Amino acid sequence: MRPKRLDSVAVHVLKTLALGMLCAIMSPLHAADPDYLAARKRMVEEQLRTSWRGITHPGVLRAMATVPRHEFVPAALRNLAHEDRPLPIGYAQTISQPYIVAFMTEKLDPKPDDRILEIGTGSGYQAAILSGLVSEVYSIEIVEPLARRAEADLARLGYHNVKVRHGDGYQGWPEAAPFDAIIVTCAPDHVPQRLVEQLRDDGRMIIPVGDLDAQHLFLLRKRGTKLERESVLPVRFVPMTGVGGKPAP
Repeated sequence: MRPKRLDSVAVHVLKTLALGMLCAIMSPLHAADPDYLAARKRMVEEQLRTSWRGITHPGVLRAMATVPRHEFVPAALRNLAHEDRPLPIGYAQTISQPYIVAFMTEKLDPKPDDRILEIGTGSGYQAAILSGLVSEVYSIEIVEPLARRAEADLARLGYHNVKVRHGDGYQGWPEAAPFDAIIVTCAPDHVPQRLVEQLRDDGRMIIPVGDLDAQHLFLLRKRGTKLERESVLPVRFVPMTGVGGKPAP
């Protein structure tokens, strides 16, 4: 006895189910792709907005929830991009943990019309966070391959108000000065005077100072010829290199 022919609807359903099973078997990596949007939301809620850390600046929280952090880490580490820790980005450098990025940005108190100087571009993530909060970001990276990669990534992702330069951050960016604020993401053993000179009166600087065994994050404010200094957090950053430290890699 010949089997009955399946009608067209049944055939379509079977084909669809078979295709779905085939895709599930052949594409396990795609099925396991993280939901980066959800990961960023968890990062903000669990690491930043919590009572024991207390990041409250609305613009900073919005930027941290919006900027695609996974785009600024090596592809092999993207599943770790939103964890509460720094990650290597090559050349003995790191992308800071999300909390430190948010904390430093909030302490800098960025304003929409600000022109910001960043020392230590690294992956470009901190510059991307600042991009949506201020008018212009000038960022200097001493490791040339990192500078070129960050510049390309920032342009690709649409952060067009960020200018990246390969150079020695200890010297600053004198022709673009004065700056409303300066953020330093590598640690010299003292506050570089050239950076102080490039800060406008009443400008702010956030900078880690010290060696690897004893670093503190300082919030500075320039008041005429005086520099007010407040220690805000013990930290651990990679050392500043170039003129202000040991030779660059």
